[in-house]
Amino acid sequence: MRFLILFLFILSTSLIQAQEVLLESKIKKSIENVPAQVGVAIIINGKDTITVNNECHYPLMSVMKYPQALAVLHYLHQHNQPLFTKIFIPKEALLDDTYSPLRDKYPGGNIYMPIDQLLDYTIQKSDNNACDILFNYTGGVSYTDSYIRSLGINNFSISKTEDDMHEDLAACYENWSTPLEIASLTDMLFSKELFPTEYQNFLKETMLNCQTGTNRLPVPLLDTTARIGHKTGTSDRNVQGELIGINDVGFILLPDGKRYTIAVLVKDSKESMADTEKIIANISGIVYHHLVSEKNISNK
Repeated sequence: MRFLILFLFILSTSLIQAQEVLLESKIKKSIENVPAQVGVAIIINGKDTITVNNECHYPLMSVMKYPQALAVLHYLHQHNQPLFTKIFIPKEALLDDTYSPLRDKYPGGNIYMPIDQLLDYTIQKSDNNACDILFNYTGGVSYTDSYIRSLGINNFSISKTEDDMHEDLAACYENWSTPLEIASLTDMLFSKELFPTEYQNFLKETMLNCQTGTNRLPVPLLDTTARIGHKTGTSDRNVQGELIGINDVGFILLPDGKRYTIAVLVKDSKESMADTEKIIANISGIVYHHLVSEKNISNK
């Protein structure tokens, strides 16, 4: 009986590894002629991991607003502040020449807004002014970078605000991660107790209601019962005419209770925006259909 159990374990492990190699091969084939650097990481049920082109540093762009949200919630917990703690927003904090639904709604500023609403603006709408207001509230980008590193995430850096990147496109490359590190950080929402459940559930729900990047990771899931929580990042073009960073990172919840986390980071794309987004959507579809149609994920 002992040998039978050992044999079945080895057989099961070998089958899982074979499926992971097959999925990795499918992803590599889908990007082999793409004029961009594409990095992918998948974590299945917090355990099995697949990566493609994970050695490169990818500019996060607004994906950084997810780790920033973690740091904000940690700050609130450390200071015994509730999610509805209000921040004063002066007019001068609402910069004109940047993407900001917050400024569009409150152009005169000089208002008080709860932190949970500001996090909605940063995560769901990717508001640049809201992001920098929260950086300022918690003590700057160094606080976020230090907190994320305290979680064991090291192939990662946040050193620039949204305004810094707006002023100097080269600064976009200084907020970076490998695909596996940002995927691992995203998976921690489910695999680790980071702070009180109220805060953690709030962030999950906020990501599940993300309003940006609808042409990226969510596309192949639209006609399914899967749910996706995600955070996108979008750049301008660099001096070479390449899109600096077009990204999507998220978690997918399947109706049987299983999950997987996926990060697709596209660096220096020579493609159009629409075609670059299709790269992400295609990889998302490959992963979803591979895991679900073969019931690979349900057997984990």
